[in-house]
Amino acid sequence: MRDRKNDEAGEAPGRRPRGELESGVLAALWGADGPLTARQVQERLPGDLAYTTVLTILTRLYDKGMLVRHRAGRGYAYAPARDEASHTAARMRTLLEHGSDREAVLARFVSELSQEDEQLLQRLLTGQDGERTGEGP
Repeated sequence: MRDRKNDEAGEAPGRRPRGELESGVLAALWGADGPLTARQVQERLPGDLAYTTVLTILTRLYDKGMLVRHRAGRGYAYAPARDEASHTAARMRTLLEHGSDREAVLARFVSELSQEDEQLLQRLLTGQDGERTGEGP
């Protein structure tokens, strides 16, 4: 039987959704205390991914500018180029910029926030959390 979810996404049955491996590798690196080698990343990922698969993902993320690396023995140790919050904010901004109706997207986003998140957003926007909003004094 074919996997309808993968079929609709244009992916082969049994394959992971696009970006899932990259997200897993980034999560492993964000959760680490410092740079990790490909073998160390492999050990932190669920399942039994091949070492070469992990190395390929690390190389792709490095080529995209999402990771930095330095020599570690015969290979490299990798670390995220930016923290998780910065990465997620950039993804959100990209999605917003590609929408056809920015106001509708923002309105829908805010309307679907939990009350706690809405209050947090309000505090951040008014500068009550000690964060600067990027506006002048």
